[in-house]
Amino acid sequence: MLALIIFIVTLVLVIWQPKGLGIGWSALGGALVALAFGVVQLSDVGVVWDIVWDATFTFVALIIISLILDKAGFFGWAALHVARLGNGQGRLLFPMIVILGAFISAFFANDGAALLLTPIVIAILLRLKFSPPSALAFIIATGFIADTASLPLVTSNLVNIVSANYFDIGFGRYAAVMVPVNIVSVIATLAVLWVVYARQIPTHYSIANLSAPVSAIEDPLVFKAAFPLLALLLVAYFATESLGIPISLVTGAAALVLMAIAGRWWQGGRDAVVSVSDVVRNAPWQIVLFSVGMYLVVYGLGNAGLTAYGAQILNWLGQQGNIIATVGTGFLSAIVASIMNNMPSTLVGALAIDSAQVPAATRELMIYANVIGNDLGPKFTPIGSLATLLWLHVLAEKDYKISWGQYMKIGLLITPPVLLATLLALVFWLPMLPNQ
Repeated sequence: MLALIIFIVTLVLVIWQPKGLGIGWSALGGALVALAFGVVQLSDVGVVWDIVWDATFTFVALIIISLILDKAGFFGWAALHVARLGNGQGRLLFPMIVILGAFISAFFANDGAALLLTPIVIAILLRLKFSPPSALAFIIATGFIADTASLPLVTSNLVNIVSANYFDIGFGRYAAVMVPVNIVSVIATLAVLWVVYARQIPTHYSIANLSAPVSAIEDPLVFKAAFPLLALLLVAYFATESLGIPISLVTGAAALVLMAIAGRWWQGGRDAVVSVSDVVRNAPWQIVLFSVGMYLVVYGLGNAGLTAYGAQILNWLGQQGNIIATVGTGFLSAIVASIMNNMPSTLVGALAIDSAQVPAATRELMIYANVIGNDLGPKFTPIGSLATLLWLHVLAEKDYKISWGQYMKIGLLITPPVLLATLLALVFWLPMLPNQ
């Protein structure tokens, strides 16, 4: 009961953020209380740090890369290209925006997609003079695809990194399993969004008010470096997998290279367009404290019996066949994530799967189902993921207010069919691959 109270209070403070209290300080405070009352031990700190450090610093490096590219105009250029390629046809523009969001989510993580693409899409919608209902359809699509398309790579979501590291899944193996599954998720998301919002999508729009894509480029040098750097980074992920090099080290090296280019370090910062110091200052350093603190609080819940209870449920699911085991694990993870946020939910699921007594093939399905549930399931509620909270914050700053009730109505309508389709794709696809 004490562990549960500490968790609930910590989660409330993380979501509420009274007087601008950072999420990291709230989580760290909860961890210190848990330590003080013996819910977790000092030895648990090392265990949790070993689980989260690589994922956390990878995420920070990815956001630094994303912020630099955003300041250089990379995402604005891409969005203007898409708007022009839509050729004035609203029903072509809608899927193209969704696909753009899927690519950004895959390569720059779901938080990057929610944080960076949303304001750009809003700016374009204003230029195109879309009506409020039409604009809402595109905004909802942008927010939802950020999470539902965050499955394909280990680096596409913090959840993926934590899970891959915990279960020692290599970058290549993870991609082999999840890239096809992610394609199904994107198609299902687009199909459901289309059914819900097709009537709001304008048939035609004028591109006369759109600027040329090249006008969005603020730093040509960074822009030119972006594509080869991202290609090299992707190759490096696969190439360094067998060497045991942490993903955070590879991503951090790419971030440093981009920082050097943006800051013109070789010429003492002269002619620099992007302020690297501002980017580093605005990087999500609070996520480091949040990861350690929140995971310690959740680890205390596991010590108090949550892990054992979760393992019992998974054992029962494992006896019902692979389809029920996979779908059940995915929806269970989604429900837990929508209540307690997907970051702590990921660890809860991983600990429970690790303790469950199920066949190896079923266990692997459960591992990936837990990832899918924690990537997609948070869309049930506004508190399910940091990406959703970021997205809502960005919308509020742009005077697009979506209440929690309105959001949940949309989330409960869109998420279940997409989640089900994605989990069924996993059940079909994973057994076709050779054993790890």
